[in-house]
Amino acid sequence: MTQTALPSSTTATTPTLTGLRSLYLIRAAFSLIWVTLLGTTSASLVSADKPTPVSAVLLVLYPLWDVIATRLEHRMTGTGSTDRAGAVNVALGLATTVVMIAAVFSTVGTVLLVFGLWALLSGAIQLAVAIRRRRTVGAQWPMIISGGLSVLAGASFAAMSASATSGLSGVAGYSGFGAWWFLVSAIALSLRNRREQR
Repeated sequence: MTQTALPSSTTATTPTLTGLRSLYLIRAAFSLIWVTLLGTTSASLVSADKPTPVSAVLLVLYPLWDVIATRLEHRMTGTGSTDRAGAVNVALGLATTVVMIAAVFSTVGTVLLVFGLWALLSGAIQLAVAIRRRRTVGAQWPMIISGGLSVLAGASFAAMSASATSGLSGVAGYSGFGAWWFLVSAIALSLRNRREQR
């Protein structure tokens, strides 16, 4: 559920704000569809079970989609090659995708551990970027809240991975909250765009 901010060194243009708003709406829709599919294919699974084939594909797809969306966002904001935090986050997402491919052949507990570590680390990156840019860019409060919640959720998933009764419902809830924060971010960008056009 990673988000990056607008570049702090330049004034955001209307096309950039519009593009980011559209991307955030697409990310929200993706998350909602993902939550629905994961919930319907893995609601009864517990930690010792193996993921179903459909849920395995969804679990691998989630961090990979985050990488693709992050790269699109960097292109829109012009920070593709200069944003170190974004580059680290993309590398982390790719590594998570590779590790998740192995994890889905193991157990739900292993999946929770991998997902948890990724959510914790990517949330920490998002939180650091948002705090650093809040004064120069503005409209960063959704990212700060989302990043902080991602850190907490990631730590929770990692801890739950050892419990015999843990399932994937928490991961679905995490993605659902991600959809909410992308919607909030899209609204915040819309409001900012209107202010800049006045």
